[in-house]
Amino acid sequence: MLISVRDLAVARGGRVLLRGIGFALDREQALHIAGGNGSGKTSLLETLCGLRAPEQGTVLGLESSAAFHWIGHKNAQNPALTAVENLRFWCQINGAGEDRIENAFDRLQLRAQQHRPSRELSIGQRRRAALARLLVARRPLWLLDEPLSGLDAGGVELFSELLKAHLALGGAAVITSHQELPAFAGMSRLQL
Repeated sequence: MLISVRDLAVARGGRVLLRGIGFALDREQALHIAGGNGSGKTSLLETLCGLRAPEQGTVLGLESSAAFHWIGHKNAQNPALTAVENLRFWCQINGAGEDRIENAFDRLQLRAQQHRPSRELSIGQRRRAALARLLVARRPLWLLDEPLSGLDAGGVELFSELLKAHLALGGAAVITSHQELPAFAGMSRLQL
């Protein structure tokens, strides 16, 4: 198992949002956590990756940050830096070489925008630039909060291709979204 969650309770602001959450994911599996705004999707992902302590229960398999990628819905990009400077920063943080940057921007169709400050990019381009982190440092588990947010139809298709390739290489993913995700083998759903 890449991740195992047992009897998890998640709180935010002193209020318990979720109780009794449990699931396990192995290689080539993805979990779509669905729910409306305020249902606890982001708080659950924050708990899984260790940014928030669980109210109760256990999360196993994520003892090292090298085991997973976390991309929140705010993209975590410095608006004054260019897209490529932001990605270089993430390479340094993750101990990854910069040799995959050009390929990542090509795959996400961002080569023409890579030298523009992030504040000048559209919402969808900023999202694609954040998703480029998934391609420069290989991690077995992706924890993605609303990855389709701001993406056009072409961006959703690119995300689907990236996810399918990741699963085919033995990876797994936990993805929150109030939107429908592209359906394919290995995808299960948890409704909050």
